[in-house]
Amino acid sequence: MQFHHNGYVSGEPRVLPAAGTGIDRPTELPDEVDVLIVGSGPAGMLLAAQMSQFPEITTRMIERRPGRLALGQADGIQPRSVETFQAFGFAPHIVAEAYNIAWMNYWTPDPEHPENIIRTTRQADYAQDISEFPHLIVNQARVLDYFAEAAVRGPGRITPDFGIEFVGLTVHDEGEYPVEVRVRYVAGEREGQERTIRAKYVGGADGARSQVREAIGRKHVGAFAAHAWGVMDVTVETDFPDWRTKCAINSEAGNILHIPREGGYLCRVYVDLGEVPEGDHHHVRQTPLEKTVAKANEILHPYTIEVKQAGWYSVYEVGHRVTDKFDDVEVGSDRAPRVFLMGDACHTHSAKAGQGMNVSMQDGFNLGWKLGLVLTGRSPEELLSTYSAERQPVAQELIDFDRQWSSLMARKPEEISDPQELADFYLATSEFPSGFMTQYSPSIITGDATHQELATGYPIGKRFKSAAAVQVCDGNVTHIGHQHQADGRWRIYAFADRPGQGEASALADWAEWMRTSPDSPIVQYTPAGGDEDAVFDVKVIYQQHFDAVDVVAAPAVFRPAADRSS
Repeated sequence: MQFHHNGYVSGEPRVLPAAGTGIDRPTELPDEVDVLIVGSGPAGMLLAAQMSQFPEITTRMIERRPGRLALGQADGIQPRSVETFQAFGFAPHIVAEAYNIAWMNYWTPDPEHPENIIRTTRQADYAQDISEFPHLIVNQARVLDYFAEAAVRGPGRITPDFGIEFVGLTVHDEGEYPVEVRVRYVAGEREGQERTIRAKYVGGADGARSQVREAIGRKHVGAFAAHAWGVMDVTVETDFPDWRTKCAINSEAGNILHIPREGGYLCRVYVDLGEVPEGDHHHVRQTPLEKTVAKANEILHPYTIEVKQAGWYSVYEVGHRVTDKFDDVEVGSDRAPRVFLMGDACHTHSAKAGQGMNVSMQDGFNLGWKLGLVLTGRSPEELLSTYSAERQPVAQELIDFDRQWSSLMARKPEEISDPQELADFYLATSEFPSGFMTQYSPSIITGDATHQELATGYPIGKRFKSAAAVQVCDGNVTHIGHQHQADGRWRIYAFADRPGQGEASALADWAEWMRTSPDSPIVQYTPAGGDEDAVFDVKVIYQQHFDAVDVVAAPAVFRPAADRSS
């Protein structure tokens, strides 16, 4: 039983009341939709969770698989992603079941007996220094489960339409639903049937072999590097002392990136299989598990592993590719985009830097609120052009970082002049893989640096850096950034000047303007009859100790009244 402003809520309080398209949501895919999401990977599923907060918008997601993903390949969760989970309400739940990366240990050849490896560095993981959120390992399938849960709990009650594959699309110049999408049923009673769906917008999250990307004529630019890695999730018997600690291991026999998995037993092991000869034609991908295990034992000498169970195994060649543009609009055209690419559909790279799922989710996060605000009439369609402009440079930065990290990981002992170099690089670049280095250029939603000196330490265009504060109402300590909820609202934070309450101050003048002036965004954009904070969530941070602040004397804009009739 929970107690909320509308009385008693019996059951799970995170299940919001169904509204709009979430009421009596049809099981059959409609002929016309506002947003069609193709693919239920991390980017697509996050987009669905976000769109569920806009129940006035008809959003559907198609997925070729007949049901949920049982076992995913990605597993690294960076602190920025956990911060995103917080916005969707499930960070504590996924943290509780994940493996928390506390340390990163480095092993190199023993100078006196180079055929053996020794631990040379033990380093606390970077997450402990740059964020209140941890660096986690948890299978991609569970991440999708949590976003699917958020999507079906939202007012829009969005669930994937499984067993339907994307066939092709055509973008027309006119019409309310200008994107004509051809789909085919691959499971169920309608298996083999094709039909056409019309959409206002399409989000392509259908992976590295994206058919949506092909349909809009975009190209994956880049190539595979001539290096292969075997990847296995295994339980073992071993005398290696750091089996439950993340390790980068360099030996005369090759390299290993070792990452413990959730649950306490399983570990993921990336094993260096060496250079791929020219003309191999991907034959290296047929390397059997037994050969990869044997190679791992060579690298780990004098320690050994005996594999008792292999939950998953694959071989991949390092590839670094970015799509030439993340939407369907040609450079120089002024029309609004209708089709967007996300995740592996527009950037692919190695798995060892733990970036693929994380950057993909931020693609979906970036696009979701923009589609929501445009389709509900709160923002101009021009806003959608910022998606590709913001996310494509991030993808290129990721490729550049991953290429450097992959090269360092694949070095031969004779190429290493400083055994500490990899550890130093890992720590020095930690903000980038954590997800905190993204900085968007000036645009219609991001200002330039003209007034940057007014907010030192909070660079314009970068993610809001959180800090702990005390809630005036009850004295509990909370993080300011944790007030961000993925509910489609804008956040405004006012950092107060020093005068006490009731005294003339810049804060008091501004607060009155925000609440009453015809030029205030709250007055202009709050819908008639809507809650005062329906569009803008406005909060104030005082300099005084919390017990020196009278909560009822704070300006009214910071104390919005909730409509208790709904």
